[in-house]
Amino acid sequence: MSTPAPRPGLRERVAAAIVDAAAAVFAERGDASMSEVAAAAGVARGTVYRYFQGREALLEALGTVAVEEAGRGLAAARLDEVAIGEAFTRAVRALVLVGDYFVVLARERASVDPVEFERRISGVLRALLERGQSLGEIRGDVPVGWLVEVLIGVIVSVLGAASSAGAEDKVDVITSLFLQGARGGSE
Repeated sequence: MSTPAPRPGLRERVAAAIVDAAAAVFAERGDASMSEVAAAAGVARGTVYRYFQGREALLEALGTVAVEEAGRGLAAARLDEVAIGEAFTRAVRALVLVGDYFVVLARERASVDPVEFERRISGVLRALLERGQSLGEIRGDVPVGWLVEVLIGVIVSVLGAASSAGAEDKVDVITSLFLQGARGGSE
């Protein structure tokens, strides 16, 4: 008989609730206050400060979770094992599923280790786009660094829009917009 995984303790659950609330509040309002984060988490402002010394500490924790989740999703997508179109869809899906955390991460990159961000996210996207360029499936007249920034910007814009669209609809919009452009089908 297997033993169940240990439940996180109260401290871990409260910290996770605060970080989760912060992701939603910061993604929606950007420059939200710690009081707004506390209200969204359903805790007192003092409780937020007991767990996180200030906004930077909270953003750092949020960024760490976002990099871990995005990195885990991109690694699990096995991008180098499939064709460019499918790899691109998988990469976008991995980042869309990180949700508000990814929005805040993309806006607040200074709050995370830039080496980790490069290794687990932008470097993975760069490798995918470079492979696409070498195969002639991604335009080669635009530097890959620019394409990575545009892709991240499109993902953040779509995720940040107040939309009732589901995750897969967002993935489809981002993928088609990036790979096909904004040009209509009749041209």
